[in-house]
Amino acid sequence: MPIRNAIWTVSDKPQPLAEGRLISERFLEDMIVAAPRILSDEWMLIGRQERTGNGGVIDLLAIAPDGALVLIELKRDRTPREVVAQAIDYACWVEGLEAEEIAAIYARFRPGGNLATDFQAYFGQPLDEDQLNQDHEIVIVATQLDDSSERIVEYLNQRGIPINVLCFQIFVHGEQQLLSRAWLLDPVETQVSVVTQSKRGTREREPWNGEFYACFGHGSARSWDEGRRNGFICAGGGSWYSNTLNLLSIGDRVWVKAPGYGFVGVGEVTGPREPITKFKITADAGERPALDVLKGATYHRELTDDEDRQEYFVPIRWLHAVPLDQAINDIGLFGNQNTVCKPTTPKWRSTVERLKERWNLA
Repeated sequence: MPIRNAIWTVSDKPQPLAEGRLISERFLEDMIVAAPRILSDEWMLIGRQERTGNGGVIDLLAIAPDGALVLIELKRDRTPREVVAQAIDYACWVEGLEAEEIAAIYARFRPGGNLATDFQAYFGQPLDEDQLNQDHEIVIVATQLDDSSERIVEYLNQRGIPINVLCFQIFVHGEQQLLSRAWLLDPVETQVSVVTQSKRGTREREPWNGEFYACFGHGSARSWDEGRRNGFICAGGGSWYSNTLNLLSIGDRVWVKAPGYGFVGVGEVTGPREPITKFKITADAGERPALDVLKGATYHRELTDDEDRQEYFVPIRWLHAVPLDQAINDIGLFGNQNTVCKPTTPKWRSTVERLKERWNLA
């Protein structure tokens, strides 16, 4: 059913706020450019009104922390079929962009800016040119969502095309207008819906093998040695990183890779995702708060008051785990920067089979 929100005043006699209208969707685009976090805290805008090679004009282009591009199209007055068809047409162009072309788009959007430097400043990590534009997703921005749009978007997602709708509504409160937003689909599902081998050639897919992949970013923010000894994986610094931990349920098996080192462990999930402020470490003296036990990295301690950006943990019973200097990093093994995903490529099946053989696991 179409997305509709309602906002009520908080009082002894709650009153619903009346719905309003924006001057135009161009004004909404201006607002997004002025405050990109209206769209997402985890995307950096890199282009606006960019001309494609086929005569089209992309409304907005953004980049995610893993180098994936996000094509953003405003619905304006087009029909659902028109806006979806046009967005997919533009996505064909986006998929073929090389690193130097993406850098040129950013230079036009932010004169004097440098994509690599600004990416580092925005996300706190270097831009990996090899990962740039390996994947992309489509987001349609609308002030109203109809049944037809919903059916089309859900159909495409079920068939592996990462597309979502962000619906904005305007409410009037005195002299002010308030903006609310709602996603048609959980953004985490769109984020991890397509994990490809490469952006070139046929994207092979097969049924998911039931094995989860996890990325453990060892460094100043978290320590794999502590994760291995204390039984956990974790992620933080933004919801883009930590929300995918919610894909895991008790009993799931997850294969863990430390970027820059290789695969370091496989284990079973033993509990739900918890923030560092609630997560407990089991030690000889019993359970103790993670904040008291973990000393090998920061685990974003400075963000414990920020629900979106603080570190989150999932407890793991390791079936096999090795130090970083024993990591397996053979050529051809699967890799992805999402904290957790459910890969559906032949490379993932092959990776699991090879790791089982190397670690003598059933």
